[in-house]
Amino acid sequence: MISIIICSRKNTIPDVLSINISETIGYEHEIIIIDNSENRHSIFEAYNIGIKKSKGDYLCFIHDDILFHTQRWGSLITNIFTSNPEYGLIGVAGSSQKTKTPSGWWDCESKYKSVNIIQHYPTGKIVKEQLGFENSNLNEAVIVDGVFLAVRKEMNVVFDLKLKGFHNYDFNIAIETRKKKYKIGVTNQILIEHFSIGNLNNEWLESIIKTHKYYRNFLPLTTDVIIDSNAEAFSLKRLINHCLLTKGNKKRVFKYCGILFFKEPFSKSNVELFKKALIYLKSFKT
Repeated sequence: MISIIICSRKNTIPDVLSINISETIGYEHEIIIIDNSENRHSIFEAYNIGIKKSKGDYLCFIHDDILFHTQRWGSLITNIFTSNPEYGLIGVAGSSQKTKTPSGWWDCESKYKSVNIIQHYPTGKIVKEQLGFENSNLNEAVIVDGVFLAVRKEMNVVFDLKLKGFHNYDFNIAIETRKKKYKIGVTNQILIEHFSIGNLNNEWLESIIKTHKYYRNFLPLTTDVIIDSNAEAFSLKRLINHCLLTKGNKKRVFKYCGILFFKEPFSKSNVELFKKALIYLKSFKT
């Protein structure tokens, strides 16, 4: 059985999603809805409640604003896990690198991304994003997007309640999966349509910084032997952009970069990255 766990912003999920799951999953399943209409739970708490209630061998954590386009996707998920016993977590979008710089999984060069999703944007634009599956239907990753998370229940992984809010639960479950010595993958065999996109606001920014500090001893991560030497600089530029776009300013960015690089073990590479941050900041007038 597959247990589908949804943290709902209302006391139920849309009928269209319930019907869509029933018509497409093609596998024995249960839907567990965590009513968070009164905002009583963080998403970490809500998902753990769902885990406790679940009866399935596999858990699927999904957003309540998606639709499945793939028929019998439940059978596909179970087949992926059965055929690849070393994998404990499967998503539909993710990256094979994660720097120590606070950043989203997407804050990396395209060559490290694996994506298979139909994404709606606030502008009204709808894009079928397919990337990274030239040679395989399952790519190893180190972090996946939280829109769809399929987990092997026997790992006994739970979400860390020391982390709060509604962001970076996907980062959390990815690290916990790796701590259990399981691999993480992104598949192109399941296509979903996502009707919203994450809001990279101050709350997200504070959360991503806190989460990176919490897991600093596990970062950086890569599926390669070593992480790309340019990856940190790339993520650092994205961090600066995120800070500035969330009504930040140079002083605030400087503070975050200082926390990141000077509360970490002192190293020449940290100093060089910090210098690059200062040079990059000079290009902004804010």
